[in-house]
Amino acid sequence: MCYSAQIRADYAKLVRQYGATMSLDEFAQLYMADPGKKRPKTPKAMDDGFQGARTGSGQAIVAMIQQWHALEQAELEAELCQQQQRRARAQATLAQRPTQKARNELRIAGNRIERANARLDDLQRSQSLPRDSRIFPGTYAPVLISRQGQRTLVPMRYQCRLPDKAARNDVLYPGTYNARRDSLEGYWSGAFGHRHGVMVVRSFFEHVPRAGLPLPPIPDGGGDVVLEFHPEPQRDLLIACLWAEWEGPGGRLLSFAAITDAPPPDVAATGHDRGIVPIREAHLDAWLNPDPTDLAAQYRILDDREDIGYVWSPAA
Repeated sequence: MCYSAQIRADYAKLVRQYGATMSLDEFAQLYMADPGKKRPKTPKAMDDGFQGARTGSGQAIVAMIQQWHALEQAELEAELCQQQQRRARAQATLAQRPTQKARNELRIAGNRIERANARLDDLQRSQSLPRDSRIFPGTYAPVLISRQGQRTLVPMRYQCRLPDKAARNDVLYPGTYNARRDSLEGYWSGAFGHRHGVMVVRSFFEHVPRAGLPLPPIPDGGGDVVLEFHPEPQRDLLIACLWAEWEGPGGRLLSFAAITDAPPPDVAATGHDRGIVPIREAHLDAWLNPDPTDLAAQYRILDDREDIGYVWSPAA
C-alpha cells in the first residue's frame, strides 16, 4: 500500500505540461476560512504553489492561506506559552523532589515545544524542502480529472469516502486511501468506470521488512523501515486513482484513492507485496473519461504499464 508520496504541486508547470485548467473555485472552497472549520491538511508545497498568483482568484486564495497561517501561528504561540509554563513547573518539582510524574511532564512538554517550534518554522520559512510536497492519508493533493472532456486540476483528500458511505468509515476503514485492484468491482464499483483521476508524483514511500535489506544493523535487528522509491531515470509518475464526491452534515468532500496491484520487480525485491499503478501518458484521456459499460478497456490501461526501474533509499 502506498501510504505516502512526493507530489507535483507546481501548478503552472502541471497545467502547461498536461494541458489542464485549474479549478480555482474548488481550491477557494478548500481554503475558505469559516468559523468552527478546522484548517484543511495541505502540504506546504500545495499552499506555496499560489505564491506570485496574478489573477484576482489566485490572489484571493493566497489571502485565505495567509489567514489560516495567522490563525495557526496564534494557536501555536499560545501552545508554546502553555508548554513552557508546564516545563518550568516540572523542572521546579524535579529540583525539590524527583518523581516519575514530573519527569513525564518534563518530557511531554519538551516534545510539544519542539513540535510547535518546528511548525512555526515551517509557517515562516520561504525556502522549499523536499518534505514540503509529501502527502499522507488525510492530507490534500491536486488531482487531475476530466470535466466535460477538459483535463482539470482539483484539490482532493487522500482517503476516499464514497457517496454511500458514512463519515465514520474514515475511522473504521482507514486504509481507504488505496483501492485494491481485486476490489474495483466490489467495494469500489461506484467509482471504477465512473470517476477516474491521476495523481502526479515524483516518488512514493512504503513500509517494508528491514530484514534482508542492505542497511546498517540496529539494536533490535528487526521491524519495518520506510523506503522512498524513485523512478530511474527521474520522471513523473501518473498514478491511477479513483475519486468521489460526498455530501453530508459535515459539508462537501472531494476525495481519492490510489489503485494498487502487484508491485513492480524492484519494489517486490524489497519485500513489499503491493504497489501503486502508473499509467502511460498516452492513455491519460481514455483513463480520465472511462466508459462504464467497458470496464475491460480500463483494465487494459492498468495492465499496459511501462517497464519502469526504481531505486530506493531509506526515507529521511
